[in-house]
Amino acid sequence: MERRRDMVQHFLVRGRVQGVGFRWFVHLDLKGWVRNTEDGDVEVVVAGDPQNLAELRSSLQRGPRGSRVDRVIEHPLAETEAVGLNAFKIEGAW
Repeated sequence: MERRRDMVQHFLVRGRVQGVGFRWFVHLDLKGWVRNTEDGDVEVVVAGDPQNLAELRSSLQRGPRGSRVDRVIEHPLAETEAVGLNAFKIEGAW
């Protein structure tokens, strides 16, 4: 039986997404990380099965209470980008 491979995605969330608990809102049972950017966005790199990524995508588009999500930019990453991703981490700004 072949093991299903995780998909790896990069998300950039734009809008009023800093200072509203967005990084903690994103914290999931997936591999990857979330952090604030210097430009006022929130950046997420995550690896998981397609269903979990679809749930994350939906959550990112809603955002936590007090946020305003204007746009979610999504890019698939190569499977090799998942190497080194461990339990989901909340990181500080760059």
